[in-house]
Amino acid sequence: MHYVSTRGQAPTLGFCDVILAGLARDGGLYVPASWPQLTDAEIAGFANQRYQDVAYTIISRFTGDEIASEDLREMIETAYATFQHPSVAPLVELEPGHFVLELWHGPTLAFKDVALQLLARLMDHILGQRGQRATIVGATSGDTGSAAIEAFRGRENTDIFILHPKGRTSEIQRRQMTTVLDDNVFNIALDGTFDDCQAIVKAMFNDFSFRDGARLSGVNSINWGRIAAQVVYYFTAAVALGAPHRKVTFVVPTGNFGDIFAGFVAKKMGLPVEKLVIATNSNDILHRALNDGRYDKRGVAQTSSPSMDIEVSSNFERLVFEALDRDGDRAAALFGSLAQSDGFAIPATALAAIQAEFASGMADEDTTRATISDALDTSHYLIDPHTAVGVAVAREFTGGAAPVVTLSTAHPAKFPETVEAATGHHPHLPEHLADLGSREERLTVLANDEAAVKDFIRAKTRAWED
Repeated sequence: MHYVSTRGQAPTLGFCDVILAGLARDGGLYVPASWPQLTDAEIAGFANQRYQDVAYTIISRFTGDEIASEDLREMIETAYATFQHPSVAPLVELEPGHFVLELWHGPTLAFKDVALQLLARLMDHILGQRGQRATIVGATSGDTGSAAIEAFRGRENTDIFILHPKGRTSEIQRRQMTTVLDDNVFNIALDGTFDDCQAIVKAMFNDFSFRDGARLSGVNSINWGRIAAQVVYYFTAAVALGAPHRKVTFVVPTGNFGDIFAGFVAKKMGLPVEKLVIATNSNDILHRALNDGRYDKRGVAQTSSPSMDIEVSSNFERLVFEALDRDGDRAAALFGSLAQSDGFAIPATALAAIQAEFASGMADEDTTRATISDALDTSHYLIDPHTAVGVAVAREFTGGAAPVVTLSTAHPAKFPETVEAATGHHPHLPEHLADLGSREERLTVLANDEAAVKDFIRAKTRAWED
């Protein structure tokens, strides 16, 4: 299996090198040179299989022969042994024809655990095989950071540095990061927004001297390993609802576009998907792009669904590359324009290709709160604000022949103030996190300055010494 950059200038790499590289050296994102295919018979055969076994079948199509079968199986088994539900990602019927896919049964109560518990094991395995160390860097609007830290804590071959926007995550999200005191974990609270954090991470990857010196690797959704792991639950959910014999519509609350792009990958691999629906909060750049044909930055508003308070949706580049018939030069020009002038027009043929696969909707703050309340009143089901965005948008697409699945991305206890304000019900953390509020915190506050972040990482990482 070979991988190419969305900007067409970086060298073609194999799976293991792509996992360690994260971002391509030309600034693009890696995608498979061709999409692996599953037959209808193979998809039908997933019925009643363990999640772990379906994961092995799908992920092995992306690893090729670079990781031994027994090693990959063991990593998958241990990754999902950390989950509190035997199905890993169970389906719950919210209302007739409308289902919720619970992706928050991992150790940090967010869908990011599904990918990061496996990605950490993959990276540690690859580095161990090569006798190397790496510096993991990432930006988080809330859930990615805690899931990455939990997955990488205490690992011998990596140090992890996570940037989060100071004061712009929920308290529980922050504490899930800052109360992990392992020596290889470094939390950076940046004076800025998530997009500022993400911009600094991208800038570090594009500074090849620093990147090579620190042996940088990324765990944000730009890392192909994240996407590959997320593809699995689209198959398990669809098969549980009758695939491949009937199509399913998926509604995905998304900010960085990685979660829903995994659904697009599943469809490219052969899963019969009726529609992929992008659900955004008030930060609706993706919704506007689909409807207006322009991808324009307008600033980020702080909302009750902070993990979606994102303006530059990194994985959207992967979709645009596909819609441009994989023309890397054109993709590079468009995203260069985004960097220079804060926006670009999506070419008409590419927009038509995207609209054929995707729909979108937006839920503002009032709608989000009302949806949390209504889900509890009518279905006796408690949801977090991100899931509420998805449920609100999904209701515009129910009633057809295809069942609708809304991806539930976080446990409601991660956002207790919002949920309690909407319902009068205070959601409690599971037992393994019940004492989170009293744990010691450790973090470093840094200015929104690339040089300051680089100096901090250079001084702390063990990879620089190798």
